[in-house]
Amino acid sequence: MTAAEGGAAPAIMGDPGAAGRFGEFGGRFVPESLVPACMELEAAFRAAWADPAFRDELSSTLASYGGRPTPVTECPRLSAELGVRVLLKREDLAHTGSHKINNVVGQALLARRMGKTRLVAETGAGQHGVATATAAARYGMACVVYMGEVDTARQALNVFRMELLGAEVRPVTSGSRTLKDAVNEALRDWVATVEDTHYCLGSVMGPHPYPWIVRELQRVVGDEAREQCRVLLGGADPDVVVACVGGGSNAAGTFAGFADATTSALVGVEAAGGAAMANGIPGVLHGMRSNLMQDEAGQILEAESISAGLDYPGIGPEHAHLAAVGRARYETATDAEVLDAFQLLSRTEGIIPALESAHALAWVVRAARAGDDMVRPGATVLITLSGRGDKDVAQVRELLA
Repeated sequence: MTAAEGGAAPAIMGDPGAAGRFGEFGGRFVPESLVPACMELEAAFRAAWADPAFRDELSSTLASYGGRPTPVTECPRLSAELGVRVLLKREDLAHTGSHKINNVVGQALLARRMGKTRLVAETGAGQHGVATATAAARYGMACVVYMGEVDTARQALNVFRMELLGAEVRPVTSGSRTLKDAVNEALRDWVATVEDTHYCLGSVMGPHPYPWIVRELQRVVGDEAREQCRVLLGGADPDVVVACVGGGSNAAGTFAGFADATTSALVGVEAAGGAAMANGIPGVLHGMRSNLMQDEAGQILEAESISAGLDYPGIGPEHAHLAAVGRARYETATDAEVLDAFQLLSRTEGIIPALESAHALAWVVRAARAGDDMVRPGATVLITLSGRGDKDVAQVRELLA
């Protein structure tokens, strides 16, 4: 039955089904040896997600350990400067300093339910690695985190945090020595150790069921934000909802709370040097079909970003689908704009954002000052502040010197 015949319209951000497809994107493009592991993971997640006991344990852990719900914060001084009402969804206040804890607690509980005793993960800015190491410590699991050699240098503090939590950090020296290559090594590890290891993938990317699992575990961000905004706005929704996008987990979680339940405009902001939506074309990488930065021969191009967490040459397949159907718009921010936004929020509101999150703010600043129709004077804009900037202060100090 169609919607016109009286049936419910299919959800824009719904279940991608056994094929793991978001329109033409997604899927499961992995070696034959990994297909059973992916199918086992999908079956385990479906069973867990339908189990009230699992959902209750996840919710209670995120509340008592993860610090949920995180608040929505008004930004009066920044709002006055930009001429729009700016609200921040404060994932920087979650345990470990970013939204990543929502996903890793869920995946760690799932791994334990599946009888796995070891977690492997990839990380760029280090926040997912720190969160994975944190969950592994809480549940008594071994943990190995793969991190590009370039990123271990610019995020040395997070490397120490992971090691302090008991994880082994393995620098990756192949390729660009950044996030893409860390994903490659984590996948190789999982192939070789799948009997006792769960790959705790950090973003809405990779082979099915990962993009769906991570989105559902991050949906709490958008669901909370929608209800919090309705309280602040007298039952109304924000005009625009904005989040930064690398693979896109914080954006997918945020958008999931608004895509079907509201008419709020959705904007994802990529790094200008890694803009898979602006400069990419469909292709296959890391087990998924999505928009990727590649040359005419199909070779993956290197992404460049001031932010280690957005230094990825692709985008999660559901984001590619949201753009294709017109439900979300994807923009870019340059390194210079990001540095300005980083300082602006710090100076006006006393909140130091992660460089990743500063991309979302940078686009809002530019759009408001340029008179973009979407960010018209008086509009209400919700920005997901996906992480705090402690990890980036030393890097920013050097860049501004």
